[in-house]
Amino acid sequence: MSDDVDEDVAAGGNGGDDGIECWLTDMDGVLVHEERALPGAAEFLQRLTDTGRRFLVLTNNSIFTPRDLAARLARSGITVPEEAIWTSAMATADFLARQMPRGSAYVIGESGLTTALHEAGFILTDTSPDYVVLGETRTYSFEAITRAIRLIEGGARFIATNPDATGPSAEGPLPATGSVAALITRATRAEPYFVGKPNPMMFRSAMNRIAAHSETTAMVGDRMDTDVVAGIEAGLRTFLVLTGSTRAEQVERYPFRPHRVVDSVGDLVPLV
Repeated sequence: MSDDVDEDVAAGGNGGDDGIECWLTDMDGVLVHEERALPGAAEFLQRLTDTGRRFLVLTNNSIFTPRDLAARLARSGITVPEEAIWTSAMATADFLARQMPRGSAYVIGESGLTTALHEAGFILTDTSPDYVVLGETRTYSFEAITRAIRLIEGGARFIATNPDATGPSAEGPLPATGSVAALITRATRAEPYFVGKPNPMMFRSAMNRIAAHSETTAMVGDRMDTDVVAGIEAGLRTFLVLTGSTRAEQVERYPFRPHRVVDSVGDLVPLV
């Protein structure tokens, strides 16, 4: 990263780096990339553990449970306890449980989402549900999408875990939650409420989980349009790493700035 970018971004920051008690960090693009640990990731997480800092690893991926994701990270050489992982599925379940305790939902998604909703006390049904909840899945079913459209037209509220239009695969991009949500919206004219990033709701629910306060919490992400903007809106200190989606020269294009831009999460180890 050039010194010009660092100085320019730092000028728009919100104070020094001292006083950070809790850390939120994105997973893909910050800690791992395609099942490979990124530079400094293991050291950063180990430092968090050694210093007793409260932290959560965040992901918009709603397919997997925290146990599944912890195992995936372990295969990359990174140790994260499952209780330190917060997914968009978990944030969605937390949000819905607060909105309508012991409600009902018709779900398009996989175990990460269905497990989170079950644990939140929701009943999963395809008969007159309170909500249609759309998440990520490897095999979107036309029959399931049709059922969702009819339930929404019948009065069910439309919720989606995250707005990501595509997801990665070894063969190339795959249609993701945002794309399927757009299809359902076109058919019903009902816009979903997206809980995951860039909605700061996901960060607030994560902070509630670890009893964190915005003024002493930092967010580490690789995307200006999700991680950084949501962190700013949630009142957090934000750090952009250049190991993922956003490149250094793209930072200037946005009307908001992270607190600091660094090459990798390893550069943040001294701040923990």
